[in-house]
Amino acid sequence: MPATEQDVTMMRRALELAQHAAGRGEVPVGAVVYETETGRVLGEGSNTREGAREPWGHAEFLAVQESCRAIGDWRLNHCSLAVTLEPCPMCAGLLVNARVGRVVYGASDPKAGAVESLYELLTDERLNHRCEVIPGVLADEAGDLLRAFFRDLRAHKDSSGPLGESGGGGGA
Repeated sequence: MPATEQDVTMMRRALELAQHAAGRGEVPVGAVVYETETGRVLGEGSNTREGAREPWGHAEFLAVQESCRAIGDWRLNHCSLAVTLEPCPMCAGLLVNARVGRVVYGASDPKAGAVESLYELLTDERLNHRCEVIPGVLADEAGDLLRAFFRDLRAHKDSSGPLGESGGGGGA
């Protein structure tokens, strides 16, 4: 199924959130959970893993958590999630467990993607819930943002000495 105009609008918001994450030195991933029928935003998130020093500081995790609190329920089957990068196994598992109805993502993640690249967790018929998947929405913009972030990160590490004393990010 193709992306709707609403999906593209939500992906643009997710890209804004990803840019804010990059400005904080986080891997630039943003996510928005919204009601599929109305477009009402229930939760947003961007990566916080580096700053918070928490492995679960992924954009999807934070957006789902905020959404569940907003509606007072853990079931998000009436919702869509727009995220700039294909979810990892942890986040894909969360999306299945939260019963998210639709997942719209931008760039594919050949190293850790658990929606289509490495695994197909969201559509695995052995699981008790499956999500509708809409891949590649504003993929070029999302990919460009990620590539620029990691290019700058590598340049910064290279200029700080052989041990990369400046510290820095890591993968998504």
